Amino acid sequence: MANPNRLRGFTADPREIQYTGRDLQRPECILAERNGTLWSADARGGVMRIAPDGTQQFVGQQQSNFSGASDDSTRFTQGTLPNGLAFDREGRFLIANFGTDRLEQMDRDGRSRVLYDRIDGQAIGKVNFVLRDSRDRMWLTISTRIQNWMDTMNPGFTDGYVAVADERGLHVVAEGFAFTNEIRFDAKEEWLYVVETTARRITRLRIASDASVSARETFGPERLGDGFPDGIAFDADGNLWIAEVMSDRLLAITPEGELLPPILDDGDPAATRALAAAFDAGHNNSEIMLKAGGKIAPWFASVTFGGPDLRTVYVGSLRGNRIPWFRSPVPGLSMVHW
Repeated sequence: MANPNRLRGFTADPREIQYTGRDLQRPECILAERNGTLWSADARGGVMRIAPDGTQQFVGQQQSNFSGASDDSTRFTQGTLPNGLAFDREGRFLIANFGTDRLEQMDRDGRSRVLYDRIDGQAIGKVNFVLRDSRDRMWLTISTRIQNWMDTMNPGFTDGYVAVADERGLHVVAEGFAFTNEIRFDAKEEWLYVVETTARRITRLRIASDASVSARETFGPERLGDGFPDGIAFDADGNLWIAEVMSDRLLAITPEGELLPPILDDGDPAATRALAAAFDAGHNNSEIMLKAGGKIAPWFASVTFGGPDLRTVYVGSLRGNRIPWFRSPVPGLSMVHW
């Protein structure tokens, strides 16, 4: 029987953190292959391949509209922004493009096509993340339909939703989320876990075989403190790891819903408190947000388990230019279906 307490008491020592990759641009999401190869989302429009020996190769989407913006605020709101990544059953890339508002497919040589940019006759909105299940269905999160997403970094915006592409096409599964971010299934694919970034909580949905929702509830605390959850991943014991953006913390919630002490905390406490206060007061803005973050990889955005034993933890970020990694006492949950 799995023991979720293997993670209890574990903290990553910042002095032992190592890095891979160099000169990366917005490495928000990371895919790890068992042979040690990493694929990182890249704001230039495509992915960066990082081989086990550290050599890199950028694979760019054809007809990329990379904006070349030089300031952070513009860089996060204009041009192509490959965000969430997944493999399709042939090993091609599914790209949730937060800049072009599309779900895209890219071959490993860069040949690309648009899979979805509309739903129910409307523009799809800010496509944040894509996840494939064992039935080859594609699950999407749309954070908001508002074009400048930074405007939604305040209370009161709940136009995010989850959609699935199956034999019926692309359709909405659940809506009314506060900035829908990453999603993950549990090992049995009975529950879909949904990050609500601006609600600062994890919601889960019980998913039936026809992709309908039969229950919706908060998993863990109603509010994850002052931080803003972004990326999530399960380990083999059922603990849900959480990357908090801007506060730059890695957290975990046990299968019983207990929030453990931080696994890694690299945030600026004063900047985190100021950000939380501004958000709660409803006057948060990009200037306040850009003051927050740590030094390891500013603005933690995702957590990925890799390596032959799935015990190497890679941290994706929005403002870093390399990928930090450390070793976990618990392997990750393998969910690759290709």
